[in-house]
Amino acid sequence: MGFATEFNSVCKFKNGQELYELLEYGKCKMVKSGFRVYPTGQKVVAYTPEDEAIAIVRISASIAEINFQGEEVTAVEMDLVRKLNDEEAKMLTALAHELYFGD
Repeated sequence: MGFATEFNSVCKFKNGQELYELLEYGKCKMVKSGFRVYPTGQKVVAYTPEDEAIAIVRISASIAEINFQGEEVTAVEMDLVRKLNDEEAKMLTALAHELYFGD
């Protein structure tokens, strides 16, 4: 059992429902496998499941726990700061493919 620290400026959604809740309600909770530490208060760029930049969010809470199935998970709560405009989204998507998602 150990914690992985997330210091980069990327928040990648794997679940379309979580992303929908963020964009619709301005808040959401994303669940990641394993114990992780997300820096509360930090602003990060949110990416769709298709690796496209979509918004800037602020991490409001990071809760590591063992769920009822005995799995180590981390719930990350976030607030929408703002959606990106088309130009920002294209530039940040290209940059993330080179830095994080590429080969």
